[in-house]
Amino acid sequence: MTDTKKVLSFAVELGDILLRNGAEVYRVEDSVLAILNSYDITDCDVYVLSNGIFASADEVTEHASSMIRHVPMYPMHLARIAALNSLCREVCAKNKSIEDAWEKLAEYKKLPGYRLPAMIIATGIGCGGFAYLFGGTALDGVIATIVGCLLRIFLHFEAGMNNSKTVTNVLGSIVISILAFAFAFTGLPIHYDKIIIGGIMPLVPGIPLTNSIRDFINSDYLSGSIRLIDALLTAFCIAVGVGIVITIVQLCGGGAYL
Repeated sequence: MTDTKKVLSFAVELGDILLRNGAEVYRVEDSVLAILNSYDITDCDVYVLSNGIFASADEVTEHASSMIRHVPMYPMHLARIAALNSLCREVCAKNKSIEDAWEKLAEYKKLPGYRLPAMIIATGIGCGGFAYLFGGTALDGVIATIVGCLLRIFLHFEAGMNNSKTVTNVLGSIVISILAFAFAFTGLPIHYDKIIIGGIMPLVPGIPLTNSIRDFINSDYLSGSIRLIDALLTAFCIAVGVGIVITIVQLCGGGAYL
């Protein structure tokens, strides 16, 4: 006989980790339901929000079980999502027992991200590329690359301060703007605005905005609204940070650069 509580616990835990690492709401719901159904638990309900999971199984039997999880929003980790999707398929195909799957789940939960040097290089190249793409010169791209590398270093150390996402985005955009103006004040023939545009790209909430649209398309209006508000708040914080520095430069007589 299937242990309903054991299967439900595993399914919700897998869904929890998926959701924490940026998976879409419909993907989490499908994964939890697929695991339950693969163990012949068809009397079940799963409701997933962008920051919570509600699940129940076998409600009309003596094996009834239900779970609720609060899932805070975390940075995305696509490698974990891919690994968990593969694990879900293995469990559904009965190629792996629940006990073995729990061990793999614990392993995937601790799957490390990219190393800091790789993140610094990737962020720098991305910022430089966007600065050039938005009309900057080759020199603008080089400066934006340097700014992007410094931004990644700043974000790495700032993460250890446990600040809120709002504070992080404001501080990050301030750092970018200060660096852009610092290079501009050296007299180099650069466009500070293109450098700022390229530099803020790592902070821009592209994935949350895309996921919110996908949630709306899948009729998950509440989750879509939550992600959309998160994306808009992030964009607002970036604008505030950049606006603060530009305003200070104007007040200090740097109008020639604006």
